[in-house]
Amino acid sequence: MKSVKANGIELAYDSFGAEQDEVILLIAGLGTQMIRWTTPFCEELARQAYRVIRFDNRDAGCSTHFDASGTLDFKELASALMAGRRPDVPYTLYDMAADAIALLDVLAIERAHIVGRSMGGMIAQIMASEHPARVLSLTSIMSSTGNPGLPQAAADVMASMMRPRPDPYTDEAGFLSQALAFARRIAGSAYPFDEEAHRILILEEVSRAYDPAGSSRQIGAMAVAGDRRARLASVSQPTLVIHGTDDPLIVPACGKDTARSIPNAELMLIPGMGHDLPQQVCPMVINAIVQNMRRAGNI
Repeated sequence: MKSVKANGIELAYDSFGAEQDEVILLIAGLGTQMIRWTTPFCEELARQAYRVIRFDNRDAGCSTHFDASGTLDFKELASALMAGRRPDVPYTLYDMAADAIALLDVLAIERAHIVGRSMGGMIAQIMASEHPARVLSLTSIMSSTGNPGLPQAAADVMASMMRPRPDPYTDEAGFLSQALAFARRIAGSAYPFDEEAHRILILEEVSRAYDPAGSSRQIGAMAVAGDRRARLASVSQPTLVIHGTDDPLIVPACGKDTARSIPNAELMLIPGMGHDLPQQVCPMVINAIVQNMRRAGNI
């Protein structure tokens, strides 16, 4: 792992593949770290003759955490939004997109293929619409447009996500029990839930940096991002939208809306997949990403 100063903060990243190859930038989701893009996933993409870069978003992993901003008050956030006021948040998804562009700048990468999952898909959409000269292609996975008319997450999923978890340093068993229950709930029905793989990943993230306050600030960034559909209509890069039909967190209608909002976007619905990328679907997803990136070479 390496770290660079970009957009006024430290961003931790690592890289796979040859430096001279075209770049794929992988963007992680809410409250998760770059290791959610697993090493085998990155290595397989790199084997397709790409340089693959994954990084920790601000307030996650080994990148800068905005500790001075404290934990976001969700009641105040909800009250402001219901009253039509813009909540006071430390940063927005547009700032997070600027982080990613700055990372490319520091690494002397002029253009890259952008792949984002969940919140990372929202950041990727902003990069494609606001910085089109820097984006070769866009892949938005299990993400949404900010359209306020879309269905919301299942009530029990939202409640589980917002529920405070035990401190993993003093109650590891309780923390793991709650984290694994949530991961199982959002995983979908078509593929066996690999509890041991999730356990290892969750504990690895804790060992790198556990910061629930950082996750709350990322939620604030999402809450004020607004409806991106008008801007997405200007996206001309080859675009692939991937979504699971069993996603209870960002429901399939959100993926369909994303594909409708971007001209000529291709929509890939994966039956039975939830808000997760199980190992069994990774070859299919990687192949689809590569095919979309190759479309960029034909334009």
